[in-house]
Amino acid sequence: MPIIKALLTLSLCGLLAAAPPPAKTPVAPLLPGEALALSGPDGVVYLFGDASTERPMGSMAKLVWLKLEGGEWGAMGVQFNCTGTFKGSHCWRPKGHGRVDLGKALAEDCDLAFLAWGQASVQWWLRDYGEGPARARLEDAFGPFLGNRMPAGEDLPAIDMSWIGAGDLLRASPDSLVRWLVDPAQDETLRQVKRLLLSFKEFNYKQGAWWVQPGSCPEPGGASAWAVGTNGQIVAVMHLPAGTDRAGAMARFKAVMLVPK
Repeated sequence: MPIIKALLTLSLCGLLAAAPPPAKTPVAPLLPGEALALSGPDGVVYLFGDASTERPMGSMAKLVWLKLEGGEWGAMGVQFNCTGTFKGSHCWRPKGHGRVDLGKALAEDCDLAFLAWGQASVQWWLRDYGEGPARARLEDAFGPFLGNRMPAGEDLPAIDMSWIGAGDLLRASPDSLVRWLVDPAQDETLRQVKRLLLSFKEFNYKQGAWWVQPGSCPEPGGASAWAVGTNGQIVAVMHLPAGTDRAGAMARFKAVMLVPK
């Protein structure tokens, strides 16, 4: 553990020093069960803890949907009234989130909104492209997290909660997720998440402003948590152990990555 702590401190110091404005040295080492992957301006991915083990993607699947349809949904001004249930699926918040737009659905981790919008989108794909190309579009977007688990057949699979991160269909590790995020193909997705999560002032005028998105990780032994964030220079993904809720994941990410209050 002292070696890991020292490596974490040295690596973060180097990365944070390269990102404007200058940052303080880290004050919070990883706790038992936590894993971290991060990448800075040099493009090198640094791993700490068990950062290569795959786990259910959970809430982080929303980032893939934003890559797929975020621009279209944003332009349309999509909205959804989350009452806690939708076509037999249940929200993690029993009474729901109420009426949400895209930004609120992302910030509050509303699975049912993304399910409804995803189901609507695939109907547009079927109309515009046909069955085979629609399936290929889905498989190409989620491929890095599907492994060999794409449902068999040539038809477009039904979009259920497994495509919003529930169950074991989509799996990621901090390592694989951070590598996906730093790929230039995700640049517009990161910009959109920044626009959705930050205030107008932070987005337009605060250099190096962090956005941080926590989320659930539905593992069989008990739900654990994810947290992902970037300040435009450093991109980091944390996995936190069972029993960590979204608020706890947010707090730990900010402590480890020295996100200003």
